[in-house]
Amino acid sequence: MTDQTAAPTVWLSTLGCAKNQVDSEKVSAMLAEAGYLSADSPDEADVVMVNTCAFIEEARRESVETILELEAAKAPDARLVVIGCMAQRFGTDVAEALPEVDAILGLDRYGELASTLGGLTGWQPVSLEATGSTNRGSSFDILHSINRPAQTLPYAYVKTAEGCDKTCAFCAIPLIRGKQRSRRPSEIRGEMAGLAAGGVSEIVLVAQDLAAYGRDIEAPGGITDLLRFVSDVEGIARLRLLYLYPTEIRQSLIDEMAANPLIADYFDLSLQHAAGPLLRSMRRPGNTEKHLALIERIRLASPNAALRSSFILGFPGETEDDVEELADFLEAAQLDWAGFFPYSAEEGTSAVDLGGAVPHDEAMARLRHVSAIQDDLTTAANLRQIGESVDVLVDQVEDGTPVGRSYREAPDIDGMIVLDSGKPGDWLTAEIVGSYGTDLSAVVLNERGAV
Repeated sequence: MTDQTAAPTVWLSTLGCAKNQVDSEKVSAMLAEAGYLSADSPDEADVVMVNTCAFIEEARRESVETILELEAAKAPDARLVVIGCMAQRFGTDVAEALPEVDAILGLDRYGELASTLGGLTGWQPVSLEATGSTNRGSSFDILHSINRPAQTLPYAYVKTAEGCDKTCAFCAIPLIRGKQRSRRPSEIRGEMAGLAAGGVSEIVLVAQDLAAYGRDIEAPGGITDLLRFVSDVEGIARLRLLYLYPTEIRQSLIDEMAANPLIADYFDLSLQHAAGPLLRSMRRPGNTEKHLALIERIRLASPNAALRSSFILGFPGETEDDVEELADFLEAAQLDWAGFFPYSAEEGTSAVDLGGAVPHDEAMARLRHVSAIQDDLTTAANLRQIGESVDVLVDQVEDGTPVGRSYREAPDIDGMIVLDSGKPGDWLTAEIVGSYGTDLSAVVLNERGAV
């Protein structure tokens, strides 16, 4: 049992998407506010926590494996706590399957974290009432009222909203995170300013349905006005948008992204497939023709825009012809980046009741087929960058080699640019001199200068 005179230490492992990473940073800050300390490693912690993902079966499997790995790695008397999406949706199942877990708290119980940890460790935490945490309303309000800790990287994710109002047949996000709840523009700007003051110079705005921001709070102008409102935050040199639902991409948003020098010419289009009938079965908009028309509008406004999307293979009812239509679409669209995922049947979604199931092995074969096509397209797009001069943000130094990103590469999901000099946080102008699959190499021409 923890020494009741000393604050317990906490190790937090995060799985899943950027939105989960933001949650973990807020949770860590909330616990620090209550007096808890961060552990240097899981085996030295009094409490080991796992912020889980439950988006698809593979993510749940990874979450369970991580919980078991950390249970084996932690000290014998340390406590094991599970939070996040899997805890929210499958808390009872987790408790039954993993009796070694000491506490399970879903997304709507984050306000109880400090007191729960106090009960597990026998240590009396600083009163959150004294810091105002208990007066912040819902778990959503509590998390987003917390000031995040100093960042170790020069970029950071900022949530604009939580939840989603869309009814995609395959997606469990509304079941896990609920309806869309947008944050106030002033709150988002304030968080960005705080991150910038701590050395962050690239902000990545994220949400389950980013382009629909503000509709639930009647924010004038929605996402476009939000971008204008936050574009003069001192210290921010690049603003990036992730997860754009295609029918929410108005021309005003395209024009703002193309014209605003702060916003990366990077369009993350959530397309999911190209075959119209299959998309309708998915409860998704569009088809090959409409997707290509959207891409044409983007490239007319911003000829050098980088485009990314994600696609599901093996959705119930998908035919070989559908897969070939997707393959043809990829050739026509010439996306810079794309991710491909096998369909995962999620309890509670409408797709689980559809007929025409595609065997997993067949879905994976289809995935490999279109992935190979996109790999060639991505390689060709990168080869076209050779000889270009780009502004690069140095993210980190790996084994003595600086690596960074231009406007074309989003953190964690796209390739990197390997540089011959630079340190984390530097903004440099560099010439692309080589391409190696998803990654590029470049020589630094000069420092871009202070933001």
